[in-house]
Amino acid sequence: MCLGIPGQVVEFLDEHEHLARADVAGVKRVINVGLLEDEALQLGDWVLIHVGFAMSKIDEAEASRALEGLQLMGRAFDDEMAALQASPVAEP
Repeated sequence: MCLGIPGQVVEFLDEHEHLARADVAGVKRVINVGLLEDEALQLGDWVLIHVGFAMSKIDEAEASRALEGLQLMGRAFDDEMAALQASPVAEP
C-alpha cells in the first residue's frame, strides 16, 4: 500500500534544482519537488509526498490532520514508515 505522507522542506539541494530534503516524521529524505516548481516552495513549507515526489503544497494544519489520519490507520502507517526508514535515500 502506498500512502501520501506530509513532509516539511528543510533544505534545497545544490546538485539538482528539483531536489530537496524533507523531514518526514523525523526521517530526512531526498524528494523531487519538480512537480511544484510553480509553487515557489520555501524552507519550512509542507508538502504531500508520494513515492518520492512532492505532489502538492499543503499548510501545517493539513499536514497535522494527514499525519493523525495516517496514525489512525495503524499498521498501514507503521508499514509505510518502516519502508521509508529502510529506504536507501533516507538519512540518519
